Amino acid sequence: MSQPGQLKPALNAWHLWGLAVGLVISGEYFGWSYGWASAGTLGFLVATILVAAMYTTFIFSFTELTTAIPHAGGPFAYAQRAFGPTGGFIAGFATLVEFVFAPPAIALAIGAYLNVQFPALDPKWVAVGAYLVFMALNIVGVKTAATFELFVTILAIFELLVFMGVVAPGFSVAHFAAKGWAGSDTFSPAAWSGIFAAIPFAIWFFLAIEGVAMAAEEAKDPHRTIPRAYIGGILTLVVLAAGVMFLAGGAGDWTKLSNINDPLPQAMKMIVGEHSGWLHMLVWIGLFGLIASFHGIILGYSRQIFALARSGYLPGFLAAVHPRFGTPWVGVLAGGVVGILAIFSDQLIVIGGQPLTANIVTMSVLGAIVMYIMSMASLFVLRRKEPGLARPFPAIGYPVLPAIALVLAVGCLITMVWFNTLLSAIFLGAMAVAWVYFHFFTAQRRAAVAELTVVSVEVVQTQG
Repeated sequence: MSQPGQLKPALNAWHLWGLAVGLVISGEYFGWSYGWASAGTLGFLVATILVAAMYTTFIFSFTELTTAIPHAGGPFAYAQRAFGPTGGFIAGFATLVEFVFAPPAIALAIGAYLNVQFPALDPKWVAVGAYLVFMALNIVGVKTAATFELFVTILAIFELLVFMGVVAPGFSVAHFAAKGWAGSDTFSPAAWSGIFAAIPFAIWFFLAIEGVAMAAEEAKDPHRTIPRAYIGGILTLVVLAAGVMFLAGGAGDWTKLSNINDPLPQAMKMIVGEHSGWLHMLVWIGLFGLIASFHGIILGYSRQIFALARSGYLPGFLAAVHPRFGTPWVGVLAGGVVGILAIFSDQLIVIGGQPLTANIVTMSVLGAIVMYIMSMASLFVLRRKEPGLARPFPAIGYPVLPAIALVLAVGCLITMVWFNTLLSAIFLGAMAVAWVYFHFFTAQRRAAVAELTVVSVEVVQTQG
């Protein structure tokens, strides 16, 4: 039985790899192709290479923090240790936005997908049903949840490989390159605007891989299992993203895929026709990609809520651990309530002419980028501030690779703000509201602030 405020270490390297890939893999199935609409295939390729470089260098650096400070709060814990309570607040808020706002969009995608197969089903109620099922699975136990995550992730990867194998014979470089520079066959300075506008959609290929950090307290031998999971995960995702993007773009007229939610089935249809058994298999098994990410992100947001509440940044009751299952069950439910409210507010709240779910995807990306910047800054500060900190897996290529990750993340943030001014203002406004709670409950935070170091040391001593 878990002690109050503590989680059970139950996950091995395969569980963590499945979580790393599963958190992200829905991004290989939908969302990314919208980047073609603004940048074209070649312009989006440039954006994706820049983002892939950012994520690869980030993960090679982030792993140092995750293994040195194995804490369920992940980025919030690193920033608090490096910059104090204010740094912890900024990183924690950003991470919470990323992980709480992404699931409603994925749940609605699951609902829309099943509505195509069964028109009588209401997509919103299907989305609510998905929340209830996977919240329950996360509460029952982390090992059960992670084993299921590994299973559906492997199925989703298998389906992507099937897609590549079926589409590859029809691939044409001419199709992929046609009007590839934002609608033009030749590059011009004007293409840069499209490339920058497409960056959020390139980020969608990799968004949320850092969520493995929030399972650090539940990992067996985190000093070894987490680096293997992270590095194996990012390499898996880079290969899958490249294969999906190239082969879908070269299947036919890519402009027909640039503004739809199901680019892979439509690309396959160009090659094998709409009555092929391969197509039907892709449509059905493709659902596992959405489920893997949805389920994994629930695990991520619940651990972030738990850690922030345990350290005094959120109300203390949110840090409750189930006495039997050892999981942060209140955190699971709290994030689910926010997500379900977002689902039913989809058509009621319109920002910039788009429904709520279209905007919360961008909001989630904003949170992620802020968190990446805070994490890389924490890495540099802790190297100077705590040179004696045990670092079982030092950042590869320090300080060059972490610096590359930091510079690219700052560039992505500037781009996001430039092209999403209103949403950026809403993000800052929400942070200001959260700051009011942060400021007026300083006594609660101070009473809990010593917990960060104590829990981190206890985890290292127990698992090291």
